[in-house]
Amino acid sequence: MHKKILELSVPIIQGGMGIGVSLGKLAGSVANYGGMGVISSVNAGYREKDFQKNPREANIRAFREEIREAKRLAKGNGKIAVNIMVATYMYEDMIKIAVEERADAIISGAGLPLNLPLTTKGSDTLAAPIVSSGKAAMLLCKIWDKRYETIPDFFVIEGAQAGGHLGFKREDIEQGKAQELKDILLDVLEVIIPFEKKYDRKIPVFVAGGIYDGKDMAYYMSLGASGVQIATRFIATKECDASEGYKQVFVDAKKEDIVLVKSPVGMPGRAIRNPFIAQLEQGIKFPAKLCNNCIKECAKGDNIPYCISKALIDGVNGIWETGLFFCGTNAWRIGKISTVKDLMDEIMQGYRKETIQ
Repeated sequence: MHKKILELSVPIIQGGMGIGVSLGKLAGSVANYGGMGVISSVNAGYREKDFQKNPREANIRAFREEIREAKRLAKGNGKIAVNIMVATYMYEDMIKIAVEERADAIISGAGLPLNLPLTTKGSDTLAAPIVSSGKAAMLLCKIWDKRYETIPDFFVIEGAQAGGHLGFKREDIEQGKAQELKDILLDVLEVIIPFEKKYDRKIPVFVAGGIYDGKDMAYYMSLGASGVQIATRFIATKECDASEGYKQVFVDAKKEDIVLVKSPVGMPGRAIRNPFIAQLEQGIKFPAKLCNNCIKECAKGDNIPYCISKALIDGVNGIWETGLFFCGTNAWRIGKISTVKDLMDEIMQGYRKETIQ
């Protein structure tokens, strides 16, 4: 008997944001209102007293507690998921913890999670890859089918307008050559049909990247999406786990502030331009003074422009000069701090308005 198909009373996934932006408080609040709240696993223990000396133990301890906290706040509503990046050293560790803590789902990107079913198969935890093309979705379905006799429980498609790490070439994004989210969705929906027929079950597909309101949500769901993933807008909520200084950066952001930046993960990223990014643009490097072995790519040599862990931690703590503030293309539209309830109500009201017409 296969685990149950994902069902959400509110078809909104709150995107995972690290380091420390989406932890138990935000994820649990989103789930409590019927959506899927997502905890980011990367350096979840950055606030622990022993993080610098024992990062692995601190991260494991904190990650468990964040999942438990999210479940307490959800009060049995919605779903609690975790976002675990393939590009991290602790990938397998965090997957095992998520299954042990009975997270409702693992959403995995920043690389193809080819072996994710090794741990999730036979558990109640759903396995969901993040993809940016129909080709990637097809590859994952084929490999999971052949190796593990299973298929993804749902997909998250991230388009080129998403925040954070992007699954596209920088030049394609800058030149407007990256495939549009609508076309990626249609491709994915087509390539999964044979696998849905083989396993006699639907693979829900959620879209992300530039989704801002209920109108966007209605449009993509009319094309066949099961729902949407929204990340950046949840930053400007009272329940977001980041500092108030971090949130204010997004409230104050202007359209021209949003730029692409090279990430040590090996992918382009989208972020709010600040003094740190300005220095990176000048070729200045910021090597790690103390490496906590979070990203595999950093082990490949000395040509790493900066320590992404330090930059993201400075960001979540609201340090404007040295922080990294990942964001989606619509961050400039936020303008105010809201609550999770008000934001989700606004999106759903807009969605219903569009679908009634």
